[in-house]
Parts: sequence; structure tokens; C-alpha cells
Amino acid sequence: MMVDPKSAGRWACAAALAAILIQGRAKADDPVAPRTLPPISERALAVHAAGMLFDGHNDYPWLIRTENDLGLTRLDFAGRINVGQTDIPRLRKGGLKAQFWSVYIPSEQPNPTKTVVEQIDFVNRLVEKYPADLALALTADDVAKAVQAGKIASLIGIEGGVAIDDSFAELRAFYKLGARYMTLTHNKTLAWADAANGEQLHGGLTPFGERVVAEMNRLGMLVDISHVSAETMADVLRVARAPVIASHSSAFALCPVPRNVPDAILTGLKANGGVVMVNFYSAFLVPDSNAKAREARDAIRKAHPDKAERAKALADWYKNEPGAIRGTVATVVDHIDHIAKVAGIDHVGIGSDFDGINSWPVGLDDVSDYPRITEELLRRGYSEPDVHKVLGGNALRALREAEVAAAKLQASTPPQVDDVKHVKKDEDD
Repeated sequence: MMVDPKSAGRWACAAALAAILIQGRAKADDPVAPRTLPPISERALAVHAAGMLFDGHNDYPWLIRTENDLGLTRLDFAGRINVGQTDIPRLRKGGLKAQFWSVYIPSEQPNPTKTVVEQIDFVNRLVEKYPADLALALTADDVAKAVQAGKIASLIGIEGGVAIDDSFAELRAFYKLGARYMTLTHNKTLAWADAANGEQLHGGLTPFGERVVAEMNRLGMLVDISHVSAETMADVLRVARAPVIASHSSAFALCPVPRNVPDAILTGLKANGGVVMVNFYSAFLVPDSNAKAREARDAIRKAHPDKAERAKALADWYKNEPGAIRGTVATVVDHIDHIAKVAGIDHVGIGSDFDGINSWPVGLDDVSDYPRITEELLRRGYSEPDVHKVLGGNALRALREAEVAAAKLQASTPPQVDDVKHVKKDEDD
């Protein structure tokens, strides 16, 4: 999830994009149609299809919640829908084999547990409605079986530790409901963990936060360090006994924003066995992207006082921006390159954040465009086995190793127990 599109509103240009670009690609003869990109090579398509693309983060469930279609009656996911960046036809074109669907929860959401249960229920109902294309996956073996059957393995990841309401019992309940990772925070610091964009209150994890990590390891739920502070990341790596993931983050060295992963953490992830799954949000790829975009939009607003003309000019700017502000496919692979050099090729993956971002790289407009990443990796000399690691092999390996660690921990470690205050009954009761 980007900096805060869901709880604080979107950029001004995003309103124009919602009406023109996000609502579906325009026709080829439309004056605001996306630019024509070169075709993907046959070799790249073949290598891409032979691998297992496993995306760490897609916010489609929350997007549909905001579109008021939780009943799955208005939008047909099996057809080319005109909302957002994800549907089955585009997933198939993009060669996606496995997806962690984010069940996001805003930090300020009233009754967060109820909301997350509703989000989990949505993913389950989505899978049940489209059984020819989707299959629920709870384990690494489930992922492999779904892919072998020609279906898209669908996993659930909680975005925001506020969901557990400081309760180990709720954490275990979410695991039983199918959650296989949890992002420890969103943008707000919790009572037990500092967020990257929140107040720095604890210097990382509190002792309770360390217990949360320990219980997630014992369950086999991946600990996700996207959105947490660098100090929290370091604390997680210090106490974790299973691979850690960043489900949708990029490299701090290339784009120094708090949401990205510093090199020291990348080095720690190599020792831990974890994976950083690169985010496609422009502001996490291109330094000062937000400031540059704001400057360009302000100039357009001044030049076009008429609202309709301004909307068209904003959309024209967005589609014609060469990538200096939005980034390109090459920018995404720059981040993959850096993580691979610092942490190793076994510790980098893809975490697009599609349907949770309002600005994305040129050439990666929606889930149909993943093969362009494979094309760029091959152009840079990555071997086919290494391309397959980046696409999803590393993510699947981390999930499997977390399961192995959980089995060992369950044999030797009791569950974490909530501290319950008991009220002494009156003698007359």
C-alpha cells in the first residue's frame, strides 16, 4: 500500500486518472490512450510462462470494498472490468501464478477485527465464485498444486497489525481463517511496534511486539516488515526464527523514503532467508517523485482553470510523462538489481501493490504487464533460473521454510498467552 491513499485521500491528478486511466484503458484512437509500448519478445514470454510469478501484495479486496461491490454482483472478475488494475483476463495475460491478496485495515478503522474478517470473507467468496481460475492456498504445497492445476493460487495477507487488537488469541484465529502473513503496522505506530511513517515511540518493537513475532513464527505466518520503521525491521530480524518478508517495499539506497528497506536490513535478510518484494509505487521507486509530480500538477492547474480541460491536461501529462517522475520498468529492475547485489539473488521478489497505488511506472499499468519485468531482467543478463527466483521462486521458498520452522517450534514451544485481568468475585455472589 502506498503512503496513505485509503485513509487520507488521493492526489489531485488521481481523480483525473480514476475517470480516464484507472477506469480501464482507453481505445487506441482515444486522445488520452496510454502510449504504445514495444511488444514483448517471444523469449521473454516463454521464460515468463515457465516460471511461477508470485506477487506479494494486491489491494483488490479493499478497492472492491470502496466500490461497494462486496456482494460480487456488479463487477464480473472473470471479465475485463472497468475498475482498477486487476481481473482474471489481465491476470492470465500477465502470467500470474500465485497472489497474496491484501486484507488491508486502516489504522483508524472502527472495529478493525470485524473489517479484516469481512475482507478475508471477501477473498474466500471471490475464490469460491471463480473456481476455474482461482484456488485458495494455505501452504506452499497448496500453491504448487494450484499452479499445476492451471489455477491462480490465492493466499491471504493481513496489512496492519492493528487487526489483532493486541491479542494473541485473535492472531491465532486469523491464522485459522487463512492469513499467511501479517504486515506488523500500516502507517500508524501501534502500542507494540513503530511504523515507518508513524511516531517513533518505542525504538522498534516492544517486548510484546517481540512476542507477536515469536507467535507468528510458531504458527507459520510470515512476518511482513513493509510499513515498519528501520528499527522495527532490525528488531524483527533479531528475534525471528523463520524467514521474514517485505511484501511490498523497495530499496532505500535508490529511493530514500522511510517505507523502503535500508542496506543493513537487506544484509540481515540474507542471513535470515527472507525476501524483499519490490513495490511498483512511483514514490518508492523515484526519489522526490511526489514533489516533482506536485510541481507539474500545480503548473497544469494554473494553465487550465476550466475543470474539464484541467482533467484532460492532467491525464495527458500522466500518460506522456517519460518516466522521470513515474519511473519505468527499468526503474523497478534497478531496485531488483540493488537488492540482489546486497542481499543476494535468493532474497528479492515482486510485490506490485496494484490497486493500492495512484502512480505506477511507465509500462506497468496493470497486472497484464508483468512480462515486461522478465524482458528487462533477461536484457540485463539474468539467467533463466535467476529470473524464476525473482518472479516467485524466492517467495515460495520463504513460505515453505516458514512452515518447516513452525513445525519445529510447535513441537517445543507453547503458544503465547494473553495477559487477562481477573476480577475477584464478591463473596456474596
